[in-house]
Amino acid sequence: MATPPKVEVTNEFCFLYSTYPNTDTATTAARFAIERKLAACVNIYPPMKSIYLWDDKQTEEGEVAVFFKTRRSLVERAIAELWSVHKYSVPCFVVLPIEGGSTDYLAWVRAQTEQPLTA
Repeated sequence: MATPPKVEVTNEFCFLYSTYPNTDTATTAARFAIERKLAACVNIYPPMKSIYLWDDKQTEEGEVAVFFKTRRSLVERAIAELWSVHKYSVPCFVVLPIEGGSTDYLAWVRAQTEQPLTA
């Protein structure tokens, strides 16, 4: 029987949730975030239907949900940079807390999101 992983309780990490009009734009955003070390991993969920009011009209659109796994300390920068390349005029960016997780996984997230020191 495998030994259960050690668990770390921390508020250092979070999910940055967003939506994109299609898988291609979501994939571009995911690659953008990974290349800049703004996220350790990005999950892109299959198409869903979003229903909302826009310009006083009920709208129904297909979208994909995206979860960026990142550090809370990077959220402001991640939102600013992802906002700058987002196709929507008012993109959804919502921060969802992560209260902890397996020590090994969280160490990996830390390593993947380590930011270079600036002079």
